[in-house]
Amino acid sequence: MDGNLALHFANFSTLFVCMVLKFPQIFVLMRAKATTGVSLNSLLLELIGFIVFMSYQMYYDYPPVTYLEYPILVAQDVVVLLLILHYNRNLKHILIYAAVFIGGWQLLTVQKWVIDLAMSLCTFISAGSKLAQLQCLWRSKDSRQVSSLTWGLATYTCLARIFTTTITTGDTQGQ
Repeated sequence: MDGNLALHFANFSTLFVCMVLKFPQIFVLMRAKATTGVSLNSLLLELIGFIVFMSYQMYYDYPPVTYLEYPILVAQDVVVLLLILHYNRNLKHILIYAAVFIGGWQLLTVQKWVIDLAMSLCTFISAGSKLAQLQCLWRSKDSRQVSSLTWGLATYTCLARIFTTTITTGDTQGQ
């Protein structure tokens, strides 16, 4: 497979996988009607990471194909957030979360150094998200509400996006 074909395959397969990435997790939560083992903090960190990455890519006017899945992932994470808040009987907090995320999103692009700093921290935010989820699983000793299919698909898309962003933009920070 030549480099150009590999790049196109990675870009489009990432987009298609991300279109349904959170569906297994959503279905597991809806079926269980419980969130034991699913970390709200992990989800919030993941949302922050997605928003930072998408904002960075848009700020620097990168080709949409390098970040098009992020609005889809944000929407799917919002659905997961709503389910977590609903099953934990905290749905009234959604307005607070919405205000914080929308306000934070706007602050990211106020100055170039803010978005650059946020992007520099994105790897730590993403790692923190995964650690928070693992910590939640460790404490609950219950992984029935966590979708391993979603985690596997996410691993593929992360690796593919590192490849595509590096090849397309040459930017090693914006991965």
